[in-house]
Amino acid sequence: MKNINILNTQILSDNWYTLKKVSFEIIRLDGAKSILEREAYDRGNGATILLYNKEYKTVVLTRQFRIPTFINGNETGYLIECCAGLLDKDNAEDCIRRETEEETGFRIDHVEKVFEAYMSPGSVTELLYFFVAAYSSDMKLHNGGGLKEENEYIEVLELPFEKALEMIKSGEIKDGKTIMLLQYALLNGLML
Repeated sequence: MKNINILNTQILSDNWYTLKKVSFEIIRLDGAKSILEREAYDRGNGATILLYNKEYKTVVLTRQFRIPTFINGNETGYLIECCAGLLDKDNAEDCIRRETEEETGFRIDHVEKVFEAYMSPGSVTELLYFFVAAYSSDMKLHNGGGLKEENEYIEVLELPFEKALEMIKSGEIKDGKTIMLLQYALLNGLML
């Protein structure tokens, strides 16, 4: 049963990514019809990864400036996060391998996709693909930090897994994708 009919789509902004205003008719579960308008921000789909070292019980995270957090009260604007990036024209696995090397300096051999999630489905179209991968010091090719031509200035952090979990409780880690992957690691015994 088709219960959504798009009536009109208007581009409000096409600067950084695309902001659309969509008018649509929806047939609700009770059979009633409503006409609604919503804005949706389309930045493409992305991928994220938690790098973990079982032997040393460590994880690799990044720290970078995020303007939306700054304007919403994050005093410094910096977030501690798992490595992530937009797919662009890659598939999720190729994307996360590329982003891992650019951002963290590690070239990983094997990645495992663990789930997919919409992170803010009320306003953002992005579907995020979540991965985990084991890493070791011999996989480190360079210091990471992202691409200068993309204005990426990323600090690479290697932290004890238990400390990263404590940082969720203390509020030092507030990034949703990072919290989800750290909890995945805990629930699935990746460090055992």
